[in-house]
Amino acid sequence: MKKVKVGITIGDINGIGLEVILKTLSNPMVSKNITPVIYGSTKVVSYHKNIINDINISYQSVKSTNRLYEDKINIFNCWQENVNINLGTLNEDGGKYAMLSLEHAVKDIKEGNIDVIVTAPINKKAMQLAGFQYPGHTEYFADQFQDNQQLMLMTSEGLKVGLVTNHLPLSQVAQNIKKETILKKLKIMNESLKMDFGFERPTIAVLGLNPHAGDEGSIGNEEIEIIRPAIVEAKKQNMLVMGPFPADGFFGSGKFRNFDGILAMYHDQGLVPFKTLSFNNSTNFTAGLPVIRTSPDHGTGFDIAGQDMADPSSFRYAIFKAIDIHRSRVQFKEDSANPLKKSNIKADMENKNELKDLPQN
Repeated sequence: MKKVKVGITIGDINGIGLEVILKTLSNPMVSKNITPVIYGSTKVVSYHKNIINDINISYQSVKSTNRLYEDKINIFNCWQENVNINLGTLNEDGGKYAMLSLEHAVKDIKEGNIDVIVTAPINKKAMQLAGFQYPGHTEYFADQFQDNQQLMLMTSEGLKVGLVTNHLPLSQVAQNIKKETILKKLKIMNESLKMDFGFERPTIAVLGLNPHAGDEGSIGNEEIEIIRPAIVEAKKQNMLVMGPFPADGFFGSGKFRNFDGILAMYHDQGLVPFKTLSFNNSTNFTAGLPVIRTSPDHGTGFDIAGQDMADPSSFRYAIFKAIDIHRSRVQFKEDSANPLKKSNIKADMENKNELKDLPQN
């Protein structure tokens, strides 16, 4: 298959982002499938490379992303000045250069110079100090593509959890749970499970907001007045949706294994069980956008930055998942253009088997 052009943002320069990037790209199984371009600085990349023991990796600086070296690791210099790196430290520079990296990568995917973006972790406070106006990557991408039709979707093999609300304080969650919002997120999830993951008729579970899913109104009315009507409307629109389920029993009993997708009401309701079950073997995917963006399931790792302790498994998974989704979308478009042609989208993807064969460290 044709190599996929993967744009990689470096995240916070004081964290573990470049460590997991370089460890991932040093694996020949990864480079066989992609043409990578790191958005950052050769000086900063070299600094982080020197921290990692026993790594054999080389890269090529490029002046333009219009012409990438197909069989090399490309680095596009987003800035020329020298940078003070303070490993494990939250400061404005960490946000400033993460933002420059992100802006250049988004510009390139808009112009068609890269196929997908994989983002290394950012620190939200550092980004705010640098003038970043968004709660996180997901909201930034939605704004850049002028599209409110987006869904934060955590994915692993056998588990896909989306969120109705993303990065909101818990005190603001209930007021932002609306029937229209839930229905919109269900539509995005349903379409993404078809187009991006190859499910012909995806089944989706919806979690309740309150303990015991409201217990028939005795612990809150959101399930009766908002969530259940959204599910009924989704069914009328030919979606296979069930719920609302109490979140604790749903995951504790293993019922989550019966569904292709799960829609949680708020961040920790979905991400705590998801990361407990799938940490380091999962990725964050922004569904519903015209472009493909994934990221690892961990943060900046300030506590271990510079110690050569960071596990690249999740970043590697994010790259392979971006490749899978890109090829799935290409196949989906071909099949949609010719409905008489039957094709198993997943059968053409060898990445999952290759991913399983990769060493864990």
